[in-house]
Amino acid sequence: MQKIKTNEMMLYRNMIYQELFDDFGWLIEHVDDEYYNDEDKISLLYESVNSLIEVSENYGLEGNLFHSFLAFMIAYNENAFSTSCEFQSAREGSINHIAVHDLIIFKKLMEYDLTILDKTLDTDAIAMIVEYSNGGRTGKVFNKRIRDRILGLTRELEGSKDVSDYFKYVTDFYRHYGVGKFGLNKAFRLTGDDDNEFEITPITSIQHIQLEDLVGYELQKKQLIDNTEAFINGKKANNVLLFGDSGTGKSSSIKAILNKYFDQGLRMIEVYKHQFGALSELIERIKDRHYKFIIYMDDLSFEEFEIEYKYLKAIIEGGLAKKPDNVLIYATSNRRHLVKEKFSDNTGSDGDLHVNDTVQEKLSLFARFGLSIYYGSPDMKEFKNIVKRLAERNNVEIDEEKLYIEATKWEMRMGGLSGRTAEQFINHLLGSDVAF
Repeated sequence: MQKIKTNEMMLYRNMIYQELFDDFGWLIEHVDDEYYNDEDKISLLYESVNSLIEVSENYGLEGNLFHSFLAFMIAYNENAFSTSCEFQSAREGSINHIAVHDLIIFKKLMEYDLTILDKTLDTDAIAMIVEYSNGGRTGKVFNKRIRDRILGLTRELEGSKDVSDYFKYVTDFYRHYGVGKFGLNKAFRLTGDDDNEFEITPITSIQHIQLEDLVGYELQKKQLIDNTEAFINGKKANNVLLFGDSGTGKSSSIKAILNKYFDQGLRMIEVYKHQFGALSELIERIKDRHYKFIIYMDDLSFEEFEIEYKYLKAIIEGGLAKKPDNVLIYATSNRRHLVKEKFSDNTGSDGDLHVNDTVQEKLSLFARFGLSIYYGSPDMKEFKNIVKRLAERNNVEIDEEKLYIEATKWEMRMGGLSGRTAEQFINHLLGSDVAF
C-alpha cells in the first residue's frame, strides 16, 4: 500500500489539533514498520483514540470519528486558501493546485481502512470509534446547527468519487459558511490581559432571541434593521448607540440582530471598557476577513476620571488609517451623554479656564455615533400590552383583568414599567404554584 505522507501538507498546517492529526498519520504510515516497537505503537494508538474521543465529545462529533475529525480539521483551519474562499467561489491561481495537493492527502486518509491498525497491532481501539454515537449531545463548543454542518461535510467527503468532488465540497462549505472560528461561531469576546496579546475567543452559548420576540419598539427596531442591512450589503452604514431606560430591550435588540443576519456573514465581538486599548489591534486582525463585524459594547458609560473613552473616540473617527468597511460599533447605554458631566463643567468652578472646551470634549463621544436610537420606558397601556403578549406566547392562561392587576402589583414592587419587568413577572407566574 502506498504510504500517506501527512508531513507533506503545505497549506493545512498548524491546525487546531495538529499533534493528534500527526499521531494518526504516523501510525498509518508506520503500522507495518518493524523498525518501531509494537508496544510503542499500541500505546500511541490508545492515547490517540482517547484524545479523539475527547475532541468528539467537545464538538459533538459522531459516526466514524476519524472521518468527522478530518472534516472538522478542514472546516476549522484558516489558511491562505480557505480564507480566500470565504463566501465566494475559489479563485483561479496556483494556490488551488496546492490546495488540491493537500486535499488528496485528506482524501487518502479518509479512504484508509483504519481497522488495519486493530488487526496489525491486535487491539480493539479502532472498533470503538468507527460507529460512534454521542447519545444526542451536541458538545460543549458547537451548537446543533454548527455540529450538523460538520457532519454534513463529513458525509459529502465520504461519498466523493474523486478529488474534484472533494475540492468542490470543501470550497462550497467555505463559500456558504466561512472557515475557522469566525465561520463556525456567531459571537466572540477578547481574552487575555495584554492589549497586543489577546485572543478572540468564541462565545458558545448565545441567547436565541429574535426581533419578533421584542414587543413594541417597532420604529427603533426598523432603524436598527435598516442600518444593519445597509452594512451587510456593502453600503454606507453608521455606528449605532442604543440609549434609554433600563430594561427596555436595547441589548436584546442587538443580540436579535446578530441572530437574524448571522447566516449572511455577520459576526459580533463583545469588548469591555477596560479592553478599549486593544481596539486598534483588534480591527487590524479582522479588517481583511470576508465577514461583517459588529464590535459590541454593552452598558457603555464613563466616569469623569476614566480615560478609556478617548481610545473609543479615536477608533470611531480619527487617526490616519482608513476605517475598514467591514467593521461597525454598536453600543448600549442608559445615558445619552456617555461621559459623566458635573455642574462645575458649566460654571468653571473647578478652575477650568476653558469651560466650553470641557463640555464639548465630554459630548463629543456621543456625537461620533452616526445613529442614536432612544428606547424609553413604556407607559402603562404599552406595559399591559407587553404583559399580555408575553403571557400568550408562554401559554399563561389567566383572566385578563386579573393578569393586569397582578402585573401592576409586580411592577410597583420590582422596579417600574419596562419590558424586563414584564418578562420577570411572566417568569414568576410560570415558576409559581399559585393559581390565579
